[in-house]
Amino acid sequence: MDLMKMGQQLLGDKLGDNAGGMMEALSGLTSGEGLDLAGIKDKLTAGGMGEQVNSWLGDGENQAVSPDQVKNALGADGVAQVAEKLGVDSDTAASQLGDILPGLMDKASSGGDLMSQFTGGGAGGLLNMAKGLFKK
Repeated sequence: MDLMKMGQQLLGDKLGDNAGGMMEALSGLTSGEGLDLAGIKDKLTAGGMGEQVNSWLGDGENQAVSPDQVKNALGADGVAQVAEKLGVDSDTAASQLGDILPGLMDKASSGGDLMSQFTGGGAGGLLNMAKGLFKK
């Protein structure tokens, strides 16, 4: 089983039936290969979500993000691409991204910086990140 499928299965419990393509959809948001959280962070920050992203990366409370903020930051094309891979409409995709990105970035960061094992798609890093989504 490849890494993407394992990540999808782990996210499945959190996202339900629409989780099948979430890891692939997230990977498609950047031009790099695999899950590039640093690239996603840069897109969100450049799209006006710097304050929210910084809260996710820091050790404090994660700021919530609305579907409209996700749409504005990633652009209509980026959200449409995610929606297509998930088999949902753009509003649903933006809502799901708004639900999962804060926790995903939070679990992949320490003290404000993304940990290197999560930005390069390393096996242990991806699995630990996905498992961390389910810890309270």
